[in-house]
Amino acid sequence: MRREFRGSIVALVTPFRDGKVDEARLRELVEFHVRNGTDAIVPCGTTGESPTLSHDEHKRVVEVVIDTARGRIPVIAGTGSNSTAEAIDLTTHAKKAGADGALVVSPYYNKPTQQGLYEHFRAVAEAGDLPILVYNIQSRTAVNVETETLARLARDCPKIVGVKEASGSLEQMTQVIVACGPEFTVLSGDDALTLPLMAVGGRGVISVLANIAPKETAEMTRAALDGDWKRARELHLRLFPLSKALFIETNPIPVKEAMAMMGLIQPELRLPLCRMAEANRERLRKVLAQYHLIKEIGPVVSASVPRMAGLHSGSIWTSDDFDEPLPEAFWVGTA
Repeated sequence: MRREFRGSIVALVTPFRDGKVDEARLRELVEFHVRNGTDAIVPCGTTGESPTLSHDEHKRVVEVVIDTARGRIPVIAGTGSNSTAEAIDLTTHAKKAGADGALVVSPYYNKPTQQGLYEHFRAVAEAGDLPILVYNIQSRTAVNVETETLARLARDCPKIVGVKEASGSLEQMTQVIVACGPEFTVLSGDDALTLPLMAVGGRGVISVLANIAPKETAEMTRAALDGDWKRARELHLRLFPLSKALFIETNPIPVKEAMAMMGLIQPELRLPLCRMAEANRERLRKVLAQYHLIKEIGPVVSASVPRMAGLHSGSIWTSDDFDEPLPEAFWVGTA
């Protein structure tokens, strides 16, 4: 039986301080997710800025997260590369470090054929000896992992247990669920599509949003997994504007800015990623204040309104928690 990863799996940011990985903050973030009910952690994915980590830094981040987790929460290490040999090396290291699984992105830039993709993922799975999640994100890699290719991998490679689907196509995701069978896990790679995907058989999300709203994201996925669709829909609609705000610039720029505003990390990225444009930063700040994730000096949030986000009180927002109106769709279905 294949290993199953489900629920709210955070695509963890990599905190930096003065140009170096901030290991103390990294450990604090792992504890933050343990406390708030996140179901698993993915270090060194796209949100973790893996392209600008050195090999030594990449491996060290994985080791620190695993050491801090201490078996309390599964760790699915990002180990992808556009070099098969490098992906094997990173996956083998993750296995030795104690990871529970690996997330392997489709090779980028070199644009392999579907046969090349099949051979790449199969080679990594056979050499790495860890449960593997394929990461399909054509917008960053230039090549879509077609449904037929995933079905072949699911059939031929027992270690390939699922896919993080960021194709943006609910039709393709549905085709994958049908073609690959019930033991193959399909996870959303887009917070805005988590609930629609779960409605057709997806098992959860590898989430950017969970970096700042871990408890709420976990509650939404658990409600869906438990068949409580009314509650899941309420949470999805409440979280939707927040999830969209995290993509007003290239991920992970907005989420790292948000976390810095919340006091969780320093606002550092590595070039070629740079700080958010000031106008967008103010847009993001306003959304965070509306969700009471930060305290705002000025008219957006009144001093009398308590902070209600999951990382503080565990409560879920109602319309009374907002001092400025959010879009009408925000409250549809929440009465």
